[in-house]
Amino acid sequence: MATTNTDSLPAPKLLVGLGNPGQKYARTRHNIGFEVIDSLAKSWAIQLTNHKRFHGSVGETRTAAGDRLILLKPNTYMNRSGQAVRAVVDWYKLSPSDVLIIYDDMDLPIGKLRLRLSGSAGGHNGMKSIISHLGTQTFPRLRLGISRANNLESQANQVVVGHVLGKFAPDERKVMDAAVNLADEAIEFSLRKGIERAMSLYNGREVEV
Repeated sequence: MATTNTDSLPAPKLLVGLGNPGQKYARTRHNIGFEVIDSLAKSWAIQLTNHKRFHGSVGETRTAAGDRLILLKPNTYMNRSGQAVRAVVDWYKLSPSDVLIIYDDMDLPIGKLRLRLSGSAGGHNGMKSIISHLGTQTFPRLRLGISRANNLESQANQVVVGHVLGKFAPDERKVMDAAVNLADEAIEFSLRKGIERAMSLYNGREVEV
């Protein structure tokens, strides 16, 4: 169960994992954010329920201090993720700084974690949508590296799309399973100690398989 943050910065109140809905996209590279949320929900015994109002699957728990903590998996497609995030933010009267977005990043080596307090979309369509809907890029995010395929030198759009919507190779899958566990650990630490302290401990850390 989530516990209380002791850092000066507020702990996240909304955890959002990015991905595409449907079995077709399950466990693909682009859906690693969904996997982290599913793992946290299982660990914390949270039931994720589809809500039309929020355009996604949502679950709630309480921290040790009694603060509400919300988990969200948008059921819009990736490029409209901001619609779901904005709906939850507005309903619960949250600020962008209360939101932690969890998503894949081709520019990080496979399995690497990177926490940041703000930043650009970096070409990620889900993040572009969220930044647009929130009107700011100042909100925390946790990126999980999915690396680039060897044949992505040209970065032709169809090749990139095929890569991110593809499934991990067996050896990559082992690394990413460990990365999901490490991401859960980093998120739980950030809830206790704050995002900044989690950054210093988990950024660049190697996963063990």
